[in-house]
Amino acid sequence: MTSENGLHLVPDHRAESTVATLTGALTATTYADLRDGVLELATDAPVSVIADIRGLDIDDITLMSVFTAIAVRIADWPRIPFAVVTEHPDHVARMARQAADWFVPIHADVPAAEQARDRPPRRRALQLLAASPDASAVARAFVDRVCEQWNAPEYIDDARVIATELVENTIRHTASHPRLRLELRRDTFIISVADDDPREAVLLELPTKDGLGLRLVAQTTRAWGCRRSWAGGKVVWAVLLPRRTRHRDIAE
Repeated sequence: MTSENGLHLVPDHRAESTVATLTGALTATTYADLRDGVLELATDAPVSVIADIRGLDIDDITLMSVFTAIAVRIADWPRIPFAVVTEHPDHVARMARQAADWFVPIHADVPAAEQARDRPPRRRALQLLAASPDASAVARAFVDRVCEQWNAPEYIDDARVIATELVENTIRHTASHPRLRLELRRDTFIISVADDDPREAVLLELPTKDGLGLRLVAQTTRAWGCRRSWAGGKVVWAVLLPRRTRHRDIAE
């Protein structure tokens, strides 16, 4: 990726991480380009994301907050480790003065970042669906099968509902074949559906004739969102809590 303002992002998909090598200048003009570029890359990163900023010029100390913003967003989804690589004392000092190092681990090189990253137990399952009336039933059967394999019955009811809504939303509003992904990390179950249409999924104020759609997703999940994918198109994601935990939170 090269922005109109001279910021360059080059991805490197490694076995242990996806590295975003950033060069050019971080300015008030390129702040959003850097943030969105790394977040889009994270949608396709299976393990972790590392921002290598050794070749990046920082125009203003306050702009280091972009890495905190990225870390907070990635913590919601896709909930994978994020780190920054730089050995420049000025970079490290600026991030410390902005307290960015409270949220983002900083390492001298990529191998050190990969070695130090948290490795939570994680499971992932993928299912490509046809854009057909049977897609929802296939998605629910996939959820049933995967939850049984992972011994995760506490997620199954909500996961069936969310998978159905996201798949049907994709078929209704795009010409894509939905790509359903299920992930389990510690006590977090993540459902996402990718498609080839870059238009953002929008939560409507009122239900439509097709049902509650994304409103039901918003009401059922801890967090949900939509992000552009580095490969093109978008991913709509949702984070579930175990049903017993969700019911306790509601009761409180």
